Amino acid sequence: MVQVLNLGSNRSGVGRLRRRSEARRLDILRAAARVFRRRGFAAAGMREIADEADLSPGNLYYYFSGKDEILYFCQDRTLEQLLAAAAAARASGAPLPAQLRAVVQAHLRCMLDELEGATAHLEPEALPDELRRQIVVKRDAYERAIRALVAEGVERGAFAPCDPALVTRAILGAMNWTARWFRPDGPQPAGEVAVALADYLARGLAPAPSSKGGT
Repeated sequence: MVQVLNLGSNRSGVGRLRRRSEARRLDILRAAARVFRRRGFAAAGMREIADEADLSPGNLYYYFSGKDEILYFCQDRTLEQLLAAAAAARASGAPLPAQLRAVVQAHLRCMLDELEGATAHLEPEALPDELRRQIVVKRDAYERAIRALVAEGVERGAFAPCDPALVTRAILGAMNWTARWFRPDGPQPAGEVAVALADYLARGLAPAPSSKGGT
């Protein structure tokens, strides 16, 4: 019985350490994102990121081997969130336009509320080939999820006839470009921008009302 209790205590302690480590890594990602946005990825240095995260350079290297790995985690974490949002929208059973609005809102909130989300889209090609390939797999899966939603909407008449691949890329481009122009101290908060842009994009796919009487 004593051994069982000790094992349980050990597991609890390991769990706390893991949660603390993950929280610290997230703090570092956000600090790095601020540096990347100010300086650009190429000009940013690990010492500057360490200063922003209130860490010594040695402690920073304990969590991340370099800025390539930090950017990879920014992109990977963001894509995991986006894939989960797309899956949740599809599983909701809501009307297809509502599903599209939910995906767009989740995408924009991830980018505009989370600094590392915006960073992931500001520096899409900065990773070395090996890390970039891993990100591309998830990015393609996310694009396919949105394309499938649009294609189903077209097939069911919920969206106007269109090329789902072309429209999906246009939607992704519009969403990702917000990272370039959105300012947290601007006139609209991130949540309002997300709702407004989601409604705009969904309305753009609405089928034309059937004409009565013709011309």
